[in-house]
Amino acid sequence: MQDITPDKESLIALANTRMPFGKYKGRLLVEIPEPYYVWFRQKGFPQGKFGEQLQAMFEIKVNGLESLIKPLIKQ
Repeated sequence: MQDITPDKESLIALANTRMPFGKYKGRLLVEIPEPYYVWFRQKGFPQGKFGEQLQAMFEIKVNGLESLIKPLIKQ
């Protein structure tokens, strides 16, 4: 099992990552609705760092923790 305990830099990067493709292209990951992450979980997250970010955001969304990410968004 993978350790998913994020460090501060990873959380800042996660808060400021934008979706690079699809229906929500260009939107911050935290702005994407939870059902999209549920769909990804059912289909399988992509490999690599971006897939890990999507999986982390899924966990944040389903646990109602968006309020911890939103203050980290750079204006």
